[in-house]
Amino acid sequence: MKTVMVTAPGRTEIVDAPVPTVGPADVLVRIRACGICGSDGLYISVGGIPPRQGATPLGHEPAGEIVAAGAGVTGLAVGDHVVLNPMASSDGIIGSGGEQGGLSEFVLIRDAQVGTHLVTVPKHIPFEVAALNEPMAVATHAVNRLEPRAGQTAVVFGAGPIGLGAAIGLKLRGAAHVVVVDVVPNRLAKALKVGADAVIDSAEEDVAARLLELHGAAPRYFGRHGKPATDLYLDAAGAPAVVETVLATARHGARLSIVAVHKKPVEVDFGALLTSELTIALAMGYPTEIFEVTKDLIEHWERYALIVSDVLPYTEVERALTLAATPGAADKVVVTLP
Repeated sequence: MKTVMVTAPGRTEIVDAPVPTVGPADVLVRIRACGICGSDGLYISVGGIPPRQGATPLGHEPAGEIVAAGAGVTGLAVGDHVVLNPMASSDGIIGSGGEQGGLSEFVLIRDAQVGTHLVTVPKHIPFEVAALNEPMAVATHAVNRLEPRAGQTAVVFGAGPIGLGAAIGLKLRGAAHVVVVDVVPNRLAKALKVGADAVIDSAEEDVAARLLELHGAAPRYFGRHGKPATDLYLDAAGAPAVVETVLATARHGARLSIVAVHKKPVEVDFGALLTSELTIALAMGYPTEIFEVTKDLIEHWERYALIVSDVLPYTEVERALTLAATPGAADKVVVTLP
């Protein structure tokens, strides 16, 4: 079978590998689509992940079809369409340092258990949409860290795939008004299409002033006044200006979830922030959300489908990786396999 592997810093290759042997408790999944994540570009730049540096299989956003199942497997059958939990694989995280990667023709799930390693999805869901399951689990965990309640107001910074997924998740959980902030016009347009109530171009508009217009003013508290009544903030952008804006803008009792990877330190004046009683939560991965989000994805797949910007065949996987790694060139790139 073919598999995409990082073989050196800045270099990937499509290599031949044996098709895995299916044991009595295993299932073999023919991968039909796999999304490309920003972390894939990081893995490529550093030459892979130890202990497989120089030979790291790529792809941790897979969806596929079961083509073989061991005699001891229950709840799964040949022909089922499935999404996988990359974190649960016994041979390491799929596509993130493990023995296998989702940008392969086949992935073997050893000791396969429904709800732990994989779940089925209806066959009318396009594979390129099903492949969003993993990144949408990341977005859902970021939303869950906010502990949202129905009727609250929220703002999401960053209209990339995670930010858009978070905006959808907030609306599905009953948020009364969700604003998405970005500087790229076509991303802001897409945010409205997936269900955001309003958008802010932070390159052209004052975010705090617009939130005051959209959400009204919060009551005065310990001398804090003139703040927007926004309840929830979510950082899916990773720019220092986002955190600075939130800290200066947050009302008393607001919550901030940070899912973005910040590459530079951000200075925080906790003395000035004390009276806000702002709750700051960091969000990493998906401790429980990998299959919790699947129900949303199935029920609202046409809305989630808008997140996918580019679908390329496996024969163009190198171009897909380059496209995904080029700033501003694409949003969510998905590679499909026959």
